[in-house]
Amino acid sequence: MSSEPTRRIVILRHAKAEWSDGDDHERPLADRGRKDAPVAGRWLAGSGITPELALCSTSARTRETWKLAVSELPERPRTVYEDRMYEASLGELIAVLNEVSDEVQDLIVIGHNPGMHALADALAGESDGDLLPRMNRTGFPTSAIAVLAFTGSWKAVEHGVGRLVAFWAPHA
Repeated sequence: MSSEPTRRIVILRHAKAEWSDGDDHERPLADRGRKDAPVAGRWLAGSGITPELALCSTSARTRETWKLAVSELPERPRTVYEDRMYEASLGELIAVLNEVSDEVQDLIVIGHNPGMHALADALAGESDGDLLPRMNRTGFPTSAIAVLAFTGSWKAVEHGVGRLVAFWAPHA
């Protein structure tokens, strides 16, 4: 039996945002997004997962999503707003995860597609039931949540390291 702790990564895509011809980084949530984000927070609270750390993109829509979702959690995790998560590639996202302290058991990341979907898909070496095909069929919609479990250090997070143990989306 492994003495390595089981860790969980919760991947949350920001809620539905307004479309704008202006600065993409500053786009706020749409009305639907402001309704869906707390629902995502309630789902997470009901899952029994209590992240110790949140890594959130610096965009307005991710910050607003997190503010609405975290208000539904029984405990607020330490939150770090991470510039590198905005428009991050899969490799950049994995690099951010590799920097997480091994004192953290459960982590939530709040970001954007295509990165959030790519991260969940890449890390999922296996899944419970039909979760992986279902997640890939939906295209990881706004406010979707994927939960992956793995053992080992955050420094060892790489392709196929995890098991997709939950997938939820508000309208899927």
